[in-house]
Amino acid sequence: MKLIAAVLICWLAQAQSGKPEFEVASVKPATPLGPMGMRSDRKGGPGTADPGLYSCRNCPIRWVLDEAYDLKTYEFQGPDWLTETRFDFEARIPPATSKEAFRQMLQNLLVSRFKLEAHRQPKEMQVYEMTVAKNGPKFHEATPHEEATVAEPGQIKRDAEGFPVLGPKMTMAIVPGHARLRADGQTMGWLADQLSNQLGGPVTNATELKGKYDFIVSWMFGEASAAVVPGESGGAAADAFRPALVNAVQSQLGLKLERKKAPVEVLIVDRIDKTPSAN
Repeated sequence: MKLIAAVLICWLAQAQSGKPEFEVASVKPATPLGPMGMRSDRKGGPGTADPGLYSCRNCPIRWVLDEAYDLKTYEFQGPDWLTETRFDFEARIPPATSKEAFRQMLQNLLVSRFKLEAHRQPKEMQVYEMTVAKNGPKFHEATPHEEATVAEPGQIKRDAEGFPVLGPKMTMAIVPGHARLRADGQTMGWLADQLSNQLGGPVTNATELKGKYDFIVSWMFGEASAAVVPGESGGAAADAFRPALVNAVQSQLGLKLERKKAPVEVLIVDRIDKTPSAN
């Protein structure tokens, strides 16, 4: 009865304040995990196997910021220590909390414990514009198929050409020198989002394709690839991985990725304390 009363009081306080809050939340200096003190562990939250408990141990604040504001790597501007200083976060989540409400709870936690002040504004940067190439598209709209069962965890297998074999519910896999991405009834917006993760920069969807599609794209990189795209730059890994992916998308899917400059909305951290307030 005491627990029910405590949850009810918490719910009434949230309703009065208008701000979604965790039932209980703890933020402490990190206790390093693993023999080298570097391993981090993040789990729980809406849509996971444990929707009522979120934890992020030995966790840089940047990770929580990314989750709270649904950020990609390039959508952030703030001090370097946010990726270096680590904490242990743990929070109990009210039942039936949506992902959007969960993100708002994380934002409120960062404001209350770290005095976070941040704003969004456009920043000009290099983007990839995705359009249909002259010989594309090379895929068709999705056809109905049975719901796949979840793949058993284990070592990723390779096919005869060295590419990873994607099991049921597997969207992507990368093995040394080879990578593969699969869509099952997905939109071009979804593809742009997946490509932005792999290319490390924004991908805008200008294909005007409105349907949902099935396709697979495979590419080689590193010593396995000699692909070159003029104008690409970056480290040795990026110089191999990115051009190979750009070329594969055009040759296999009939979609062109062209570099341009465009404004992209980023989150700018104006203030955040290094030491959180007491739990």
